[in-house]
Amino acid sequence: MKITIIGTGYVGLVTGACLAELGNDVFCLDVDQNKIDLLNNGGIPIHEPGLEEVVARNRAAGRLQFSTDVAASVAHGALQFIAVGTPPDEDGSADLQYVLAAARSIGRHMTGFKVIVDKSTVPVGTGERVRAALAEEIAARGSDATFSVVSNPEFLKEGAAVEDFMRPDRIVLGHDGDAAGLRAREMMKKLYAPFNRNHERTFWMDVRSAEFTKYAANAMLATRISFMNELANLADRVGVDIEAVRHGIGSDPRIGHSFLYAGAGYGGSCFPKDVQALERTARQYDQDLLILRAVEAVNDNQKQVLGRKIVASFGEDLAGRHFAIWGLAFKPNTDDMREAPARVLLGELLARGASAAVYDPVAMIEAKRVLALDLAPEQLARVRFAASPMDALDQADALAIVTEWKAFRSPDFDQIKARLKQPVVFDGRNLFEPEVMAEAGFEYHGIGRSVLTRR
Repeated sequence: MKITIIGTGYVGLVTGACLAELGNDVFCLDVDQNKIDLLNNGGIPIHEPGLEEVVARNRAAGRLQFSTDVAASVAHGALQFIAVGTPPDEDGSADLQYVLAAARSIGRHMTGFKVIVDKSTVPVGTGERVRAALAEEIAARGSDATFSVVSNPEFLKEGAAVEDFMRPDRIVLGHDGDAAGLRAREMMKKLYAPFNRNHERTFWMDVRSAEFTKYAANAMLATRISFMNELANLADRVGVDIEAVRHGIGSDPRIGHSFLYAGAGYGGSCFPKDVQALERTARQYDQDLLILRAVEAVNDNQKQVLGRKIVASFGEDLAGRHFAIWGLAFKPNTDDMREAPARVLLGELLARGASAAVYDPVAMIEAKRVLALDLAPEQLARVRFAASPMDALDQADALAIVTEWKAFRSPDFDQIKARLKQPVVFDGRNLFEPEVMAEAGFEYHGIGRSVLTRR
């Protein structure tokens, strides 16, 4: 099938590359000429395991092309995927200007029948706004072109997006019930047929329900994370090991083990933005989502937990203190720094007069860009970007681990002790066992595990 993807960001590029991998002829459009030039020269603008190989393979096969030519992109695909950003507006609602601009561009150029697929995460009612924008542009030029709008939200985890796309646990598709909507359904059914050979993974519904499903899924996952983080903070006070609790409750099949890890808070481009957008939607309908307000508040607080533990150990004034930080991206296997807990911790330490050496296996370039925006020049001058995890430790008063990269899970503890001024570790992801750390001579601070390290 001929497919157009509008937007070559995280969702658009993964979607386009993976659909090309299935044998489709995919045209990826972006207004950023630099990004298109990078892609056409064999580069990748994001870090995502396996993506570079998929892109290269399908470019070489002629199934994947990148361009800024809007007219050519509209002419190419019978299926037009809108996969542009929906950043949070000042009030927390999703900013739909790029989605609607994409719809208008399609409407200005389209001929014949097109299926417009909303792949971006958008609030309930966006499909109707996209439909109106298309109809207005088509009417303005007196065209008889027809279309149908479909909602097909993505469920891709950063760091595992290619695998998630190629082996989906579900495909959510919302369509209209009129003749055009049923025609669109058949085209989407054909597109996703390769994923349904073993068993049906597609969930058909109306457009509004599909839009809502994406927000509901992310809100549920964010809720589980904040729930466990709040319990972990209580566990530290009452003498409970939160890891034992996690195993105990996760074994209940009604609960399960996923997203029950206590830590330093969630970040990224999805959970914070989507929780806020769903709250904003609720307010528009005079509803107050008390649970989600609490989820957001708990997460904001959790990003400060490591900083509070460090202050409790070293005092309010950290002038002259130096800390090592392992992990800057909001999660492993990505270079995404959006809403990353490490930014909060680093800002807190620097504001109290400390200096820091930081390291991340992938996100160093992005971290330099982001931290230059976050920090005052005087603060940034106190940050050293280390060449390796061990290099970051030299002369540090303590090590703080913020991202659970696999490379951090089995380090040389003797070397860590030798490089640190004193053997103190603040583990924001509970990578290590407190008993093992104590036996190795470390002062160890995990999340919700203080019962195992009290003396």
